[in-house]
Amino acid sequence: MAGGWERARKTVGDASRLVGRSAAGAGRATVRAGRGAGQATVRAGRGAARGTRRVGAASRRLTHAQGAGRTGLGQLIELTALESAGDALVTAALAGTLFKLPVNEARGQVALYLLITMIPFVVVAPFVGPVLDRFRSGRRFVMAGTLFGRGLLCFAMAAAIVPGDVFTIFPAALAVLVLSKAYSVSRAAIMPNVLPADIALVTANARVALFALVTAGVAVPVGAGVSAWLGAEWTLRGALAIFLLLGVLAVRLPRHVDSPDLDVLLEENEERPARWRTLLNVGPVVTEAMAANAAVRLYSGFLLFYLLFLVQDRHLPGLAPTVTIGVLAVAAGAGGLAGTAVASWTRGRSPQVIVLATLGLATVTTAVAAFAFTLWTAVAVALVAAFAQGLGKLALDAIVQREIGEEVRSSTFGVVEALLQVAWVGGGLVGLLFSLFTGGGAGLTVMAVMLGVSLGWLLVRRRRRVDARDARVEAARAEAAPSPADSPAVPRADAGDRSGDGSGSGSGPVPAAPPVLPSLDSPAAPALGSPGVPTDVSTDVSTDVPTDVSTGDASRPATPGETPRPAPWERLLPGTGVTTTAIVRRSDPPADKRTKPLTNPHG
Repeated sequence: MAGGWERARKTVGDASRLVGRSAAGAGRATVRAGRGAGQATVRAGRGAARGTRRVGAASRRLTHAQGAGRTGLGQLIELTALESAGDALVTAALAGTLFKLPVNEARGQVALYLLITMIPFVVVAPFVGPVLDRFRSGRRFVMAGTLFGRGLLCFAMAAAIVPGDVFTIFPAALAVLVLSKAYSVSRAAIMPNVLPADIALVTANARVALFALVTAGVAVPVGAGVSAWLGAEWTLRGALAIFLLLGVLAVRLPRHVDSPDLDVLLEENEERPARWRTLLNVGPVVTEAMAANAAVRLYSGFLLFYLLFLVQDRHLPGLAPTVTIGVLAVAAGAGGLAGTAVASWTRGRSPQVIVLATLGLATVTTAVAAFAFTLWTAVAVALVAAFAQGLGKLALDAIVQREIGEEVRSSTFGVVEALLQVAWVGGGLVGLLFSLFTGGGAGLTVMAVMLGVSLGWLLVRRRRRVDARDARVEAARAEAAPSPADSPAVPRADAGDRSGDGSGSGSGPVPAAPPVLPSLDSPAAPALGSPGVPTDVSTDVSTDVPTDVSTGDASRPATPGETPRPAPWERLLPGTGVTTTAIVRRSDPPADKRTKPLTNPHG
């Protein structure tokens, strides 16, 4: 019995020791695995940090290229790119609530959705634009205010998402749209103030839009993932942090972003120009560009809802409806990105020509698609429409920035945004109606006719305007050209060779050669600053000996009959044949050392 207990105790001890050794080994393995996982996490974090720094450095080089870092354009590009990322997060958070694409909805609800999207633009055009023009000296603070305001609205929407408070979410979302458009109008208005000398307006606008599209494309899936994982309220809280940070960065923009207010520029007895009268007379160039963009925008809205309901009603066979909608969306996104990229390469191209070219491309593509309407021609039409819309809008922004003065520039951009949105909504409503009664290429045929008529009208209008301008230029040249009776007498080259006694058989007396100053290197030339010779303007230009002006040597007389050329210090008065001495100041730098200013006077 005692031996049995001893054997049992020994067995239990051995088993305990074995379990202890196994637990110790497992613990050591766990420690080693934890240490390895920690080291891997640290390495992954360091790699991510290095990658982020490299991406940031590459982005900084791109945004600050060609002098954009010195003028403030680089900072504006970065600010707008991050602002677009914040808007994308808000869109991703609200995508499943009130503001989603009305797929599989009734046409009446879609029409209501279209009308609701016009509300921010109706507010921007008559109210926000004039306010931005009135406070031109504080544009940085206005932009910061739009960013801070969106941050506070995101905070309110994040608190209302969980209980589903529609009466808070809906007005706050519309206010976010209004502030976003106000920021876009203000950003477009200040673009000429930060434009480097080596970048055209179309290229600068395209660079801003390209970075905004890239950051928005990255932020949308991130926002969708956070909304699905943690909830839409946390996505809105992330947007809140981004907007508050960007508000601080907007205040830190360069000071030349701001411009003097109109009250400062006006004289004492000068009246303020009528704002709406000025807006109604923006000039033929801006009017033509706005009309072309309105036609393209109407066409884009028509295509969106016309093709959407064609797919829903199964009038566009080939793929499943969900896949077809996805393919059309990808084509539209690729077209918008391609339009922005092409705009950044159009250096030295006229914005007016770009606008008309986009309208012509949309017309031709639509006509071809109407003739042979299939799924893939519909995809091509969606791509070309997005391309024309993006490229044409960037060219229109450049035209407004170049043609419109600062006193009404923001108001003009507000009117442009409102007009384009009204055209888009009108096109969407027309697409809804056509999807009820037609199918296939009938709707595209109507749009091709509309685009063709618009293009023809704009080309005829432009041709008449150019002809009238050329006629005015020719008339001005004809008036400025001197008549033969007013031309001065020209000395005959052979007048002095016909008679040795000075009584030649010329047609009249030969006028004396104009007096010329001696060379500055010649001993006969008085020194600047000496008594009798002023340092600002020299008026004593006569000498007794004719000077060879080709060399400036006073010792050798000019050859008879030789046409005298003005010396380096002289200027030839037009139409008289008389020379005068140029202005010389001691404070003037040499002409070869004068450099072209980098930016406008505000820079």
